[in-house]
Amino acid sequence: MIILEFKAYGKKHQYLAIEEAIRTVKFVRNSCLRLWIDNRGISKYDLNKYCRVLAKDFDFASELNSTARQAAAERAWSSIARFYDNCNKKVSGKKGFPRFQKHCRSVEYKQSGWKLSPDKKSITFTDKKGIGKLKLKGTWDLWRFDKKQIKRARIVKRADGYYVQFCVSVDVKEQLKPADATVGLDVGLKDFYTDSRGKTEPNPRFYRTGEKRLKFYQRRVSRKKKGSTNRKKAINRLARHHLSISRRREEHAKRLARCVVRSNDLVAYEDLRVKNLVKNHCLAKSINDAGWYQFRKWLEHFGQKFGRVTVAVNPAYTSQNCSDCGEVVKKSLSTRTHICQCGCQLGRDHNAAINILNRALGTVGHTGTWVIDPNPCGELTSTLPDSGLVEQVGSLKQESPRL
Repeated sequence: MIILEFKAYGKKHQYLAIEEAIRTVKFVRNSCLRLWIDNRGISKYDLNKYCRVLAKDFDFASELNSTARQAAAERAWSSIARFYDNCNKKVSGKKGFPRFQKHCRSVEYKQSGWKLSPDKKSITFTDKKGIGKLKLKGTWDLWRFDKKQIKRARIVKRADGYYVQFCVSVDVKEQLKPADATVGLDVGLKDFYTDSRGKTEPNPRFYRTGEKRLKFYQRRVSRKKKGSTNRKKAINRLARHHLSISRRREEHAKRLARCVVRSNDLVAYEDLRVKNLVKNHCLAKSINDAGWYQFRKWLEHFGQKFGRVTVAVNPAYTSQNCSDCGEVVKKSLSTRTHICQCGCQLGRDHNAAINILNRALGTVGHTGTWVIDPNPCGELTSTLPDSGLVEQVGSLKQESPRL
């Protein structure tokens, strides 16, 4: 399953119709959530039936395609199911009780309510919202796929315009020749990562480099009168710069992950809980700017696509243990060189990368994504609730058109 994204072009009245459709989706989703709060124990199918009741009671809801209303109800049920799942797993802290949505940025259609042109360079939405025909611009070859393979179409609003996404059911696996190489990766703030061969990848720090410009746009927002048109324009300009930074960070992580996976048969990395790491307010900005989560997400995706082994290793003591003799050499974060009594002298991150690879080599022969816990028995522990390691990343479906 892959997601193809195109920039959508239309007229002003069409954009207003898209905004109205998005507001209707938010209304249906929040109404379904209110029904669940007032009547605990109802199922997913009860929410789908409630969409028909909303269409009868409200004219603006009936104008939206029925499958789009069902997709909105599914959004409500996904938040409910996630809450129940967290309660059953006894996740510590807040369980994520479903909340009413304040901002909505997309409307999703299933296999009805839209029609592609014969050349597949435009799409027409046929419901009563009046969106009409939108031109599509992108680098994907949509004509290669049959319409039956397109399971859903989604309109997404972003700061720089509107986009149309197609969910296509297609096998994305590729077969590569064995690379006869394995690698361990230790991510950091000074360097983006250091591998077990001692090679480093510089950290681009996209947010830090664009922070000066962000402050400039933020000052322009604060100087405008609240509720004015000029303030909305200034907010849009600020949001577009944020979007540019996030896109560059995502593309950087994507390209590095693809290169690493293609050139190695086994890739080992740390099973970091970024959500917990950013609680350190001194390092939170730098950690978020590094994009470790995006990098791991793409590593696992390309590992599945190219049939490579990706292994998530418990990071405990990878920096303290000696990669040569295994002796514990305690060091602070400011100590960047590992020096052991056995004569081993390496960079701190290089030593950690070797330890990560050594812990992961026990999974040779297994394919897919594994999480390794260095217990005394040396057993493999997958990401099950009882394993002590909670799975952090789901499978990814979207790729860059230039990959």
